[in-house]
Amino acid sequence: MKVTAQEVRYIAQLAKLEIREREMDKFVQEFNDILVYAGMLDRLDTSEVEPTAHVLSYGNVMREDIVKPSMTQEEALKNAPERANGGYLVPRVMEGGES
Repeated sequence: MKVTAQEVRYIAQLAKLEIREREMDKFVQEFNDILVYAGMLDRLDTSEVEPTAHVLSYGNVMREDIVKPSMTQEEALKNAPERANGGYLVPRVMEGGES
């Protein structure tokens, strides 16, 4: 399959790119080179390759959730300038509503 100048113009329009006419031959050649390379990849024998959803074999790296002693609520709030209902009292950042 060969890419034409008309197709390059259409692709450029979709991508909202401006290609000057004097550059058109260069872009047509580059698109066709890409298709030749993709064609080479199509000829590879992948019958022994197991299909995957991702090229890397990463999985979720999760640590075990272990409960450890932490500071008390009182220790966490001891340096708070103001407190309310067992938490930090901060200035309102949005208009409306009740405090």
